[in-house]
Amino acid sequence: MSLLQDNINELSCMKKYPSELFFSGNKELLKKKKISIVGTRKPSKYTREFTQKLASSLSRHNICIVSGGAMGVDAMAHMGAGHENTIAVLPCGIDLKYPQVNGTLLSGIEEKGLLLSQFGYGFKSRVWTFVKRNELVVALGEVLVICEADLKSGSMRSAEFALEMGKEIYVLPHRLEESLGTQQLLESNKAKVIHSVEHFLSIFTDVKDSQSLQINDSFINFCSSNPSYDEARLMFSTRIDEAELNGEIEVIHGKVFLTK
Repeated sequence: MSLLQDNINELSCMKKYPSELFFSGNKELLKKKKISIVGTRKPSKYTREFTQKLASSLSRHNICIVSGGAMGVDAMAHMGAGHENTIAVLPCGIDLKYPQVNGTLLSGIEEKGLLLSQFGYGFKSRVWTFVKRNELVVALGEVLVICEADLKSGSMRSAEFALEMGKEIYVLPHRLEESLGTQQLLESNKAKVIHSVEHFLSIFTDVKDSQSLQINDSFINFCSSNPSYDEARLMFSTRIDEAELNGEIEVIHGKVFLTK
C-alpha cells in the first residue's frame, strides 16, 4: 500500500479533495475513461445478470469500471469488468479488504487492477467512511450507473453526489414496485434508462448503435420493463415471435428480457 501523490483531475468535483489517498495495484487505470456502477447488496437475478453484462461490455471496449467493493451489484460490476480493468474504492484501510466475503475478489483486483482508499493501514470502516467511499466512487466515473436501489440506501446517497457534481445518472429498467430508488429517480427526471447495452456503449465508445432506431419503438419500450411472456404476447402477438427469433429478446422463467 502506498500514498498516491498523483493529482487526479476527476476528484476536483468533490466537496473537498482527499487529503490522503492510498492505493495498491495499477494506478495507470486512473488515466482511462471510467464509469461508476453501484447498487444494492441484494440484487435480483435480473440485476445481477445485466450488471455483469454491462460491466463486461464496457470493459471489452477499454472503459474502466469503478465501484465500492461491496457485496451484490458492486461485486457483479467488478467481476464483469475483470480484475485487470476495475477500480475498487474501500471504506477502510486497503489491508483490511472489507467485506471479508469479497476478500478473494479484492485480492485479485489488488494484483491486477487497483484498490483505492482515503484511509490508512489498519483503519476500520465506520458509518461515515461508507459515505466518503461513495463520494469518491462517483467522482471517479464519467457518469454513474445505479443498477438497483431501495429508497433509503447508500446508492441513493451516491445519486445525490452525482447530481451535486453535475454527472448524469443511468439506471436499469425495472418493473413497478421493484427498485423503488431508481424508479423515483426516473419519475423526477434525474436519471436516464439504459434501454440496451449496445445503445449505452454507443454513447461512450465508437460502437455503432444498430438498435438506435428502436429506442422509440413501443415494443422495445414495453419489453424494457420485463413484462411476463403472456403480457407481451397479448400486446404484440406477431412481433414477439420475430424478436425472439432475431435474438432481440429472451424469455427467462416466463419473463421477457431485452438482450441488446
